[in-house]
This record gives sequence, C-alpha cells and structure tokens, in this order.
Amino acid sequence: VQLQASGGGLVQPGGSLRLSCAVSGRSSSHYVMAWFRQAPGKQRELVAAVTSGGLTDYAASVEGRFTISRDNAKNTLSLLANTLKPEDTAVYYCAGRSGSRIAYYPRSYDDWGQGTQVTVSS
Repeated sequence: VQLQASGGGLVQPGGSLRLSCAVSGRSSSHYVMAWFRQAPGKQRELVAAVTSGGLTDYAASVEGRFTISRDNAKNTLSLLANTLKPEDTAVYYCAGRSGSRIAYYPRSYDDWGQGTQVTVSS
C-alpha cells in the first residue's frame, strides 16, 4: 500500500489550502483514512478522519474550519483547510487503517504517506 500526499505550502493567516492523498495498492472498502499533523517539538495528532462509509470526525481545534473528504472511486483523500492560523503550521500526513471505525492514535494506523509541510505565516 502506498499513500502519496501533496498540496502543502506557505499561506497567510486566514488563507486556505487543499491537501490531497492518493492511495494505491488496496481497495477503498473497509479502509479508514485520516490526516495527522506534527508540529516541531510536539506529538503527532489526529486532525480529521473519514470512514469508507463517509462518517467523519475532527479535532476540536479544526472543527468548522477544515473539511475532510474522500473519493472511493478514485481512492483519494482530501483536506480543505480554511481560515488557517499560525498554530496550524505543521507537517501533515495522510494515513490509513483497515476496518470501519475511526481511531485517534497514530499507532492504530498501518499505512502512511510522506509528510507535506504547511506553514501559516505572514
């Protein structure tokens, strides 16, 4: 299984970015996908997750600003990040795990993409 993340960059506070992740090597069925992020000196944390059936969950810090979505036919995952804040600066990772339940810790995910840097700064 391979996950390929893209879409990071430098954005001003209040701006928007869309991150994408392409999955190859497995079906989208019974596969939970998520975005994690890790800021310097901090632990990796869940940003948002979505089941193959479309159920979603978000970290409280991004609720209402970020939207996670997936295209099961294309086997892709997206994260639309709006109203970005400096504290959103981190390396963002897409991840996947078999099953139908969202998990909240990195150790629960088996498949990882390479990170993509998001920097929010004026």
